[in-house]
Amino acid sequence: MALLNNISAITEALDQEMGRDNTVVVYGEDVGFEGGVFRATVGLQKKYGKDRCFDTPLAEAAIIGSAVGMAVNGMKPVVEIQFSGFVLPGLNQIIGHVARYRNRSRGRYNLPMVIRMPYGGGVRALEHHSESLEDIFAQTPGLKVVIPSTPYDTKGLLLAAIRDPDPVIFLEPKRIYRAFKQEVPKEDYVLPIGKAKLVNEGSDITVVAWGALVREVQNALKDLKDEGISVELIDLRTISPIDRDTIIKSVQKTGRFLVVHEAYKSFGPGAELISIVNEGAFLYLEAPPTRLTGFDVTIPLPKGEHHFIIKPKQISDKIREIVSF
Repeated sequence: MALLNNISAITEALDQEMGRDNTVVVYGEDVGFEGGVFRATVGLQKKYGKDRCFDTPLAEAAIIGSAVGMAVNGMKPVVEIQFSGFVLPGLNQIIGHVARYRNRSRGRYNLPMVIRMPYGGGVRALEHHSESLEDIFAQTPGLKVVIPSTPYDTKGLLLAAIRDPDPVIFLEPKRIYRAFKQEVPKEDYVLPIGKAKLVNEGSDITVVAWGALVREVQNALKDLKDEGISVELIDLRTISPIDRDTIIKSVQKTGRFLVVHEAYKSFGPGAELISIVNEGAFLYLEAPPTRLTGFDVTIPLPKGEHHFIIKPKQISDKIREIVSF
């Protein structure tokens, strides 16, 4: 076992998979010599050479488009978009080509590629640095969307993503890159994409979150521990495909549901999850299924960001409101 934070778990996963499989290549803006803006790829170029870990121009469409060509021809590219907001010029490649290639070729070609992105707010960054865009990718057929919240999950899910025969969008909540450490096995292991994790068992309400918001919910539960409210916390881990069975089974037990996410409210993943609950557990509900989300505005610049970010007290207050309905 090794004591790792989220960023070092990414580095270890990439290192182990590059060592195991010589078709894996890692590249992006500042990914090679500098080891990435957050140092997720530090040391990889020195260890594996410039042919397998290298820097690119500031051209997201070219980064992703070249990965399509590599994947079709037998490579397994893992590309980094420096911040998730920078991916916008590359959406043509992602939505128009990456997501469609298996269907376009009628199954003849698949694209074993991963697009990594630091995502979400909470670090007081500039414009295009703090977006939560998981809904765009999750609404696009042909993409798998993964968002880990712990070092253990980060390593296991990234290894699974690289080995997946289809393209995976791997979103990394940057505000928890170095927030805490966890014991992580040094040996190889994978976690199933599309399977949620039961973090905390409870009987009064089901709360679903992912990424950095899992930690915020856990902090909120500390405020509730003396109030007799029993919360079942589920870390969704994969936004697409969604683990419907775990969510429905939990709500059938608790009778109440809250989803917490940083992405915009309207047309966001919370709306989809509420639909799943209504379809699969409507007759078990004791209160309206509810979402606590980001606002329908562009995330503010540093001085105003704190108004946008969801805080533990907001979560605990919303849980109290639902349980007392």
